[in-house]
Amino acid sequence: MDNARFGDTSDGELLKRHVAGDPDAFGELVRRHRDRLWAVALRTLGDREEAADAVQDALVSAYRAAHTFRGQSAVTTWLHRITVNACLDRARKAASRRTSPVAETERLEQLLEPHESAAAPAERGDLHRELLRALRTLPPEQRAALVLVDMQGYPVAEAAKILEVPTGTVKSRCARGRARLLPMLTHLHPSGRGSDSPSGARNRTQGTSVPPAAGPNDTDAVKGGGGRA
Repeated sequence: MDNARFGDTSDGELLKRHVAGDPDAFGELVRRHRDRLWAVALRTLGDREEAADAVQDALVSAYRAAHTFRGQSAVTTWLHRITVNACLDRARKAASRRTSPVAETERLEQLLEPHESAAAPAERGDLHRELLRALRTLPPEQRAALVLVDMQGYPVAEAAKILEVPTGTVKSRCARGRARLLPMLTHLHPSGRGSDSPSGARNRTQGTSVPPAAGPNDTDAVKGGGGRA
């Protein structure tokens, strides 16, 4: 597909074109947003296969339910909401482990850059795995809130729209999640590690370098079935 064809076409217009029968419009939406959806799914579920399946389910659901979109939120918020719900469905079905519980004043990006490349040093790769393992021990709702706010850099208000809960609920889930994670992650954050990146820095770019290799591609995303409209 020639991406230049759509130029500066907005996400909302692409969705309208898809509903009207344009065979390429939804594929362009997938191309624009897949990486961030994949990053959210991977960090929420902590398993590449499960994350790929969740994104696949979410994209099929969005493909089928596009006609129900009423423009009350941004298309990207709508897509993230469907993806998070697909992840939560899978997480609730998985056996969850209880564990002892990052201080409420510590952000998780102090331990892992939100959009760090898979080519990062091995030490960061180990850190990534430890963090994902710890996240899997949290209740799914706390996990999703932390991934959106602390790892993906969404403002609390935007995360609340995605999760369809009040902002206070997002803040509460993040606080409880950080408190539970602190004992498990303290050993990963020796003094001095926090100086690796500027204090308070957060990457809010729309792209992400999390590799999409195990995720769906533009065409498979709308052919697999199994999603819910």
